[in-house]
Amino acid sequence: MKQIRMKIRRPSKLASAFCLFALLVLIAFLTAGRFLTLTDSPKQADAIIVLSGSGGRVKKGADLYHAGYSQYLVLSNSKGYGSQSGNMLQTTLALGIPQDDILTENKALSTYDNATLTLAIMKKHGFTSAIVVSSDFHMRRVKLIFDHVYKKSGIELTYVGSVSGYDSKRWWSNPYSREITFSEYAKMIGNFFGYSGPGAKKNLDQIKGWFR
Repeated sequence: MKQIRMKIRRPSKLASAFCLFALLVLIAFLTAGRFLTLTDSPKQADAIIVLSGSGGRVKKGADLYHAGYSQYLVLSNSKGYGSQSGNMLQTTLALGIPQDDILTENKALSTYDNATLTLAIMKKHGFTSAIVVSSDFHMRRVKLIFDHVYKKSGIELTYVGSVSGYDSKRWWSNPYSREITFSEYAKMIGNFFGYSGPGAKKNLDQIKGWFR
């Protein structure tokens, strides 16, 4: 009997490349939220830098203070929203932190401003280490910007995120997490090309409107 041999068609290089590309896109999609969120284990520092934006950030900074990680809180844009108690400074005081242990600046309008203005405070007081606190979804961008601004300062930074309700594992599953994910990646791209502050936010809001 003649042995019948079946030819097995191997996928073309183009098909293989497409499958690999599709796999990479799927992985990027599934891990996009988890890439945004990062947090270090807190450790002793000269100051705790809290960025404006939500009350959860102030609460996290206060918790770290009361846990003994630092004697000082640096509030970046302390006039920004803190909680129902009022702005960041008022909220911090309401959380039992003495006025003498709070350092403030009131001019930051962007994450880049947060970094440059707090660096000036850190240098003024001779601080050499800090815990930087912001919302969990914001931490990747915070780290990119702060690492760049603080690069030659000799100041050691630890990054700790506060819980915000952002679903990093299933970011596509609810409107809030989808919008946050889109905004953070758009802002990272904008920051990379040198855009920040109110002007960049206005452009981002305009782009968002195109997809609504």
